[in-house]
Amino acid sequence: MSSEEQSPVVSEEGSEKKLSKKEAAKLERQRKRQEAAAASAISAVAIEADDPLAENYGDVALKDLQSKEISGKKWTELKNLTDLLKDQVVLIRGRAQTIRAVGKKMAFIVVRERGFTVQCVLNVSPGAVSPQMVKYATGLSRESIVDVEGVVSVPAQSITGATQQVEIQVKKLYCVNKAVPTLPVNIEDAARSEVDIEKALQAGEQLVRVNQDTRLNFRVLDMRTPANQGIFRVQCQVENIFRQFLLSEGFVGIHTPKLIAGSSEGGSAVFRLDYKGTPACLAQSPQLHKQMSICGDFGRVFEIGPVFRAEDSFTHRHLCEFTGLDVEMEIKEHYSEVMDIVDRLFVAMFDCLNENCSKELEAINRQYPFEKLKYLRNTLRLTFEEGVQMLKEAGVEIDPLGDLNTESERKLGQLVLEKYGTEFYILHRYPLAVRPFYTMPCYDNPSYSNSFDVFIRGEEIISGAQRVHVPEYLSERAQACGIDVKTISTYIDSFRYGAPPHGGFGVGLERVVMLFCALNNIRKTSLFPRDPQRITP
Repeated sequence: MSSEEQSPVVSEEGSEKKLSKKEAAKLERQRKRQEAAAASAISAVAIEADDPLAENYGDVALKDLQSKEISGKKWTELKNLTDLLKDQVVLIRGRAQTIRAVGKKMAFIVVRERGFTVQCVLNVSPGAVSPQMVKYATGLSRESIVDVEGVVSVPAQSITGATQQVEIQVKKLYCVNKAVPTLPVNIEDAARSEVDIEKALQAGEQLVRVNQDTRLNFRVLDMRTPANQGIFRVQCQVENIFRQFLLSEGFVGIHTPKLIAGSSEGGSAVFRLDYKGTPACLAQSPQLHKQMSICGDFGRVFEIGPVFRAEDSFTHRHLCEFTGLDVEMEIKEHYSEVMDIVDRLFVAMFDCLNENCSKELEAINRQYPFEKLKYLRNTLRLTFEEGVQMLKEAGVEIDPLGDLNTESERKLGQLVLEKYGTEFYILHRYPLAVRPFYTMPCYDNPSYSNSFDVFIRGEEIISGAQRVHVPEYLSERAQACGIDVKTISTYIDSFRYGAPPHGGFGVGLERVVMLFCALNNIRKTSLFPRDPQRITP
């Protein structure tokens, strides 16, 4: 045939199509490659079949992971692997963090489970580990979920690459779920501290720096780092301490609605929506309903729940959604009773975190170095006017009837630390003009209010006050703050049936953790942050 002659091929529709010699040759090459690949796969299967230890390793089939029956196997958590288990057979499950081959007859796998790691050793020996098993192990992708069964041994030298100072001599190895071969973010890079990066740069070596956006884009990977494991375990403890302390003080936990008819704080920073044809918004705080609960004779209430702020704020400490820790309580004589609760609650919280979260705080400190928070047994209280005077003496002019900006807050925090030796203090009697409509004015000067803010490391963390419980005055204050009284009529009406004097405060869970651990961005303490530019993942 000439170079123009063609070979027939049947198309998908069943009709015959002519191929040129060039196209036919290409198809033939593809066919041979496929046959070679198939032959290689068959050969690999044959090798495994010839391996008497083939049943001791491999991928676990999906059907074996579908909750068919209880095997009775006993699993050991990595954190419990100590020299007390020497020579015992253990079964663990975790992620293959690192995999390193030493020739064809030996391999090391560091397995990680919730921040704890252990080194697993595969060493070719008759009846124990085969070369095929080592090959299989080194072919696993990092971050895959694996089951390892083996004998605990105690090496003569310390293990620098794992938290647990024992090794597991592997007898069985199974992959429960494979991770993709190439990860968008390496855990080792995500766990690296800025200190290590700077040291490497000074030594002429450039290490990968994972920026904040990349971390948040692949948050599932980022949260696997030891620091993040520590951060969110500390956060869990903050919430738990908050709840347990208040329960011990006679408070009742409540849950208020997050869909409300009107703004709870005033202003335009609300997420508005249509509620079955009626204008509504997401609650900026549980403020109105926790006060109504006091009118309902609960006496003392608290809530832990989501809070929504539609602020176009791009700062290091603001989010559009965060977890609020809120308190409201009856007052007998003075709003200092609320500050007393703040004092004892947070001193107890700091004590408990330092005592019970040492490992978590160490993990955070390795990546994000910080100094332990300085606080007093009896929390320092200053009036707003005293704070303004301290700033004035330091050369910072502040409007005595205005608010503190971020710079003045930090400066005052520095001055307080130098003079009183604390990074945690209360500033009270704020100007009324900068407080919400429901704040009670001071009896001796209506330009000021029975309110307070609390600061950690020079940043505001809590706002609180005595509330107005007189309905006529509440309506007057709401109108003055630009709030449509009709949208909060049920709230105001609740005070018409007899309301005790009361007060309370609110604090952001994420901000507590951020400032206690001296982190530079609140997004580090929000599991899946929501800010003006991010609503995924």
